[in-house]
Amino acid sequence: MAVLVNAETRVICQGITGSFGAVHTKGCLHYGTRLMGGVTPGKGGTKDANGLPIFDTVDQAVKATGAEATMIFVPPAFAADAILEAADAGIRVICCITEGVPVQDMVRTRAVLDEMNGSGGFAPGGSALQSGGRHCTALESSATKESATRRFTLIGPNCPGIITPGPKTGGGEGPSDPYTSSGKRGLTGGGPGGGCKIGIMPGYIHTHVSEAKTGKSVGIVSRSGTLTYEAVWQTSRLGLAQSTCIGIGGDPIRGLNHIECLELFAQDPDTHGILMIGEIGGSDEIDAAKWVAAARKSGRLTKPVAAFIAGRTAPPGKRMGHAGAIIGGADDTADAKIKALQEAGVSVAMSPADMGSAMAKAMGLA
Repeated sequence: MAVLVNAETRVICQGITGSFGAVHTKGCLHYGTRLMGGVTPGKGGTKDANGLPIFDTVDQAVKATGAEATMIFVPPAFAADAILEAADAGIRVICCITEGVPVQDMVRTRAVLDEMNGSGGFAPGGSALQSGGRHCTALESSATKESATRRFTLIGPNCPGIITPGPKTGGGEGPSDPYTSSGKRGLTGGGPGGGCKIGIMPGYIHTHVSEAKTGKSVGIVSRSGTLTYEAVWQTSRLGLAQSTCIGIGGDPIRGLNHIECLELFAQDPDTHGILMIGEIGGSDEIDAAKWVAAARKSGRLTKPVAAFIAGRTAPPGKRMGHAGAIIGGADDTADAKIKALQEAGVSVAMSPADMGSAMAKAMGLA
């Protein structure tokens, strides 16, 4: 039960010996992620503090470990090169945590990745879909085509990462006592579990479906890291589990967007509801609302969807936190996005404190 990553996903860390890379490599390893090693040029042949092998290049790491996912903790000036190096080495899921990556670097990087994936281009906001002026059915079919042909999936930059929770089987104190272990049963007797945490999110707040009172799990996609954690905490407190949580990041040019994540969750048989968290700036949420309406009409989306849009009180022209959180037009405002989502039949929370309850209400559990 997961999208993109699961307990068997082999992961490396680019920037494993840096201060942030070292800390979060340890955190992911202790959670139970299959961390296979890392990359720091010039330090190949050595090991990190956890005993993981270090390689000079991503290609070397992939050939030696079979890694299929990476988390990137390198300085902003080198992040674009790190993304492209990972793609060139055949890494399937590329998760760039780095904040402050120059927009021009990401424009070029997205163009290269889209060409490698066989896409016809991208729209600002990270979408690989040229949605302007198209009908809803075009958005729907484009998302399906993109998902089917994508070789590399970029998450971020400026994001918390991705996690597929596993059942709690240990204390999370070290590699020999991880929080969740593949093949073991959860404390409540759930089936074989194991999780995969790639990024900076706190693993312990997440809930595996075997430990959820309702026996239901939701998929979460968010532009905000902090609001992702809040949504996870709220849904867990209400007896819901999380199938996979994806922090897509708040930069104007990024990898996965809302539509692509909605498509993944819609196709996942073990995701019972979808919670989408957006914010001011860009047209991503407006496009997502159009996609939801079209997918419901065609029967391809049958799951309840809830949402929250941050920034209702933000003044036009002022950047609010994220580089992409700036109102540049009428469709960029929170009110416009809320209206579009509501018209598409999405249950929208008016306060961040109500995200969990909005999801539970949409699922008929409240």
